[in-house]
Amino acid sequence: MNMQGKTCKCGHHMAKPVLLLLIGLDILLGALGVFTSYFVQVTWPILLIIIAVMMMTGRHCKCDQAK
Repeated sequence: MNMQGKTCKCGHHMAKPVLLLLIGLDILLGALGVFTSYFVQVTWPILLIIIAVMMMTGRHCKCDQAK
């Protein structure tokens, strides 16, 4: 997050994009035959559940308070 020229150092801002990247890699590598179809079928729902839990917990950081 960028506020008044300063970048937020909170780690949770990168968690969702990283998990979405992992889902994409999981599906891509499964399609290429690197991962088995069973592995792909099990891992991407787990990653989606992690994202949902993170969104529901709604962690707030200092950058949210600065608004």
